[in-house]
Amino acid sequence: MWLADLHVHSIFSDGQMTIAELVDFYGARNFGCIAITDHICEDGTVFGRAAAYLEYTLTETSFSTYLNEIEREAARAWDQYRLVVLPGYELSKNSWSNHRSAHILGVGVSKWQDASGDVVDLARGIRAQGGVAIAAHPVSTRKWERQTYHLWSRREELSCEFDAWEVASGPHWFTEVAASGLPMIATSDLHRAGQITAWKSVFVCERHPDAILDAIREQNVSFQYYEERAGAPARLPARGSAAAAWFRAASVGRG
Repeated sequence: MWLADLHVHSIFSDGQMTIAELVDFYGARNFGCIAITDHICEDGTVFGRAAAYLEYTLTETSFSTYLNEIEREAARAWDQYRLVVLPGYELSKNSWSNHRSAHILGVGVSKWQDASGDVVDLARGIRAQGGVAIAAHPVSTRKWERQTYHLWSRREELSCEFDAWEVASGPHWFTEVAASGLPMIATSDLHRAGQITAWKSVFVCERHPDAILDAIREQNVSFQYYEERAGAPARLPARGSAAAAWFRAASVGRG
């Protein structure tokens, strides 16, 4: 049994750590897997142009350098820590309207993908290259920030297009997603070291990229709240158990 964090940002977009620093950060904490998921923003929008100006987004030009850096650090991560590092990105469709904004994680990907177009096509593009498509923070993040509600408003239509939906982002548990019956994953959406205190996903499969992606697709995953300063963290049992149902009921109204 080991912890994974599948939504992590580096300095290739708006994170504060290099990929090498992220490897050492998670490796020192005995994590089994992380996914580097830097932003790819739409380049034809005001938000996308601003992200490009601030160098908060991957570009088609920088993408090969990004993948090469992940590949190089993944080899070191495995040799030094037995940590699997998966390549990924966060396709970021940002709008003035929360209900038109959507973020989609692609994990286990190897090809550039533009963030423009309909979300169905984006999810299918991720899956066509063997990756998993994850709906990122689809409901309120419980923080004062722009929200991404577009995927959630289309959840019935999109239920077969995504391999998982984030049931937690950082320290906040999304009761709406937990009660939806949709496949789930929990991540930290880490940009800086202090955000390590957050919900994480727990795997029991082999530490191998294919096994991890299959476990997400098959929902062989449970969830754990990780808090360094609190000693042994509390655990949420695997979904479907009576204890998990109790926890979700008790979590209604968490901030």
